[in-house]
Amino acid sequence: MIKKILVGLLIVLIIIQFIRPEKNISATLSENDITTKYDVPEDVKIILSKACNDCHSNNTNYPWYANFQPVAWYLADHINDGKRHLDFSEFAAYEPWKAHHKLEEVAEEVEENKMPLEDYVRIHEESALSESEKNTLISWSKDLRAQMEADSTIDLTRPPRPEGNKH
Repeated sequence: MIKKILVGLLIVLIIIQFIRPEKNISATLSENDITTKYDVPEDVKIILSKACNDCHSNNTNYPWYANFQPVAWYLADHINDGKRHLDFSEFAAYEPWKAHHKLEEVAEEVEENKMPLEDYVRIHEESALSESEKNTLISWSKDLRAQMEADSTIDLTRPPRPEGNKH
């Protein structure tokens, strides 16, 4: 009985290897990439690349184990969730109030050591941010927000939410 169950599980494991999610890899820079609309200094680009872009852009650098199911499904779900919260590849398309708010969240998440995620850093040690890198990212985010606030042509007013939508 146990042998039949193990053989069945092995067959299922083999079959699911052929059901693969689409990879989050873009051949070109998105026209809505954050760098197309906002100043992103080179040191910030390096920090974003090492600690943020795998889950918050259109270019994930996949580890070897992402070629196996169900791990690839888990990673795809995680990346999609990360991009739903913040997508640097589509950042320039955000409404100004949303971009302003997302920059506030970047600073808060880094200050509170919530980003990059602890689980991610555990597996990708190179993504750990030094205090200096954290400070650079936080300062850039706050400075960019201040520039947006100082620009009288930018409306940072969040539109009212429809009645009944409390989320």
